[in-house]
This record gives sequence, C-alpha cells and structure tokens, in this order.
Amino acid sequence: MKYFSVAITLLLLSACEPPQAGEPVTRTRIDGQAGATPTAAASDAPSVASQVESACRSIIFENTSLTHCLAVPSRHRVAMVLGPDGQGPFRSLTAFSATRDPATVAFAMNAGMYDDEGQPIGYFVSGSERLKTLNTADGEGNFHMKPNGVFFGTGDKWEIRTTDDFLANVADRPEFGTQSGPMLVVGGKLHPEITQDGPSRAIRNGVGVDDRGRAHFVISNAPISFGKLARFFRDELSVKNALYLDGSVSGLWNPATDRLDTGAPIGPIVLVERKVADHE
Repeated sequence: MKYFSVAITLLLLSACEPPQAGEPVTRTRIDGQAGATPTAAASDAPSVASQVESACRSIIFENTSLTHCLAVPSRHRVAMVLGPDGQGPFRSLTAFSATRDPATVAFAMNAGMYDDEGQPIGYFVSGSERLKTLNTADGEGNFHMKPNGVFFGTGDKWEIRTTDDFLANVADRPEFGTQSGPMLVVGGKLHPEITQDGPSRAIRNGVGVDDRGRAHFVISNAPISFGKLARFFRDELSVKNALYLDGSVSGLWNPATDRLDTGAPIGPIVLVERKVADHE
C-alpha cells in the first residue's frame, strides 16, 4: 500500500472549478474552532464523537493528506439534498447541519456543480423527484470535460456511469442522482485528458463505487492534482468508475469527529445516513 492511516478519532471504521471567488474552505470543529485535525469539544454530556464510530479516516497518499469516507449499503443510506422546500439551496454544510440530528448522520459532503444561485447545472434527483434533467451540452470548464458522469442509486444499489452510458441504459428514475464532471476513472482507466500529476492544484473531492457496491468518498485536506486524486481511486481503492464532485469549495461534515467545514457557498449536498440499527 502507498499510504498509511493517521488516527483522527478514538475509533476508526475500518461541481467544475467554481467561477465565483470565495473564501477557502476551512476545516472546523462544530464548536467553531478551526483545526486541520478536528477533535471533540470538551463537554459534561457525551458528544456524538464519543459515541459513534466514524465512517471517515485520514490517510496520506503520495505525501498528500486525504480523508476517505466509506458508505456501505448494509449500514448506510445515501440521499441528495439541495435545500429546504421552497427556500432555495442551503449553500453551506453549516446551514444543512442545523436541520439534522448528528447522531443519524455518518457524513455529508458537497456533491455536484451548480450555478450562481446554488442550483445544479446537471442531472439532479432528490427523494425520487427530478429537479434537473441530464445535461449533455458541450461547454467550458470541468463539468464539460467529457466524459462526465452521474452518481446515482436506489435503495442499496449505488452506481457511477458516464453521462452517455446513463442516457443509453438507465430508464428508471433513481431515488437519488447528481451529475458532475469530469469522470476521474472510467472502466478502470484514468480519464483520457487527466495527466498523472498535472499542474492544477486545489482542495478537491470525488466519489467512486467498488465491485462490492460500496461508495468511497474522498476529499483532499491539501491542494491536489486531478491525476493524483484519480490514481488514488484507481490504484488504492480499486474502483473502476470514479466521479469528480467539485474543487476549491469542497467540504465535509463528519459529526463523529466534530468536523464541519466552512467556506464559499456550495450547491448540491450528498447525505450519508446511518441505518437505524447503527445508532439505536
């Protein structure tokens, strides 16, 4: 293995670069204090972090710090979230976190590209309701770096397909779905336009699904190239298909470690919830 684990908790479970300017993402604790390695705040009452095993772990890959979060169909549910009904997108993980019981949340992450209002620019399904149709247009930016793709699923089956594959072969509407781009790994190979370790560096995140149906969410804790992130999915996680979710604004909410990233406004959010048996 090319990487080693770095402990971030006492127990370990084991959209395009945005055109708008914004504050860099800050890794923070829920209590509001900044820190690269969030820890639980002192309290007389047990915190979520002291009671719940984390689905995320910090690792080093080729001298770059990453956080790898694993969603397992038998233990987790996946959903896409945009905002409260009739009120527009949340625009931040902080606003979203205020609406959820952290004991039920494994983790949440920004998940797909969006316009100036935070609305998805590609296919987006939440709660089986399609809010945006599949985008097959050509254009500039990472989203249009073909092939792009869709992360989607229903129940315990989660998949990543290129946009063309999704259009040709997926007839039924899934329970959740988000379109982003570019694909990082396609059929076990790096995206044809991604080099091994190109000059572009940013905080980035992506998702891949392995042969066992598990979804691997990865966010860098330091600037990383497209190539290095893609190779981590291919070489270390052994996923055949992986999708870039976003860059620069990428953030993570992990209640088990009291991590709640802040920064520039975001759009779509992926929520990974613990099934009831995990938190009863």
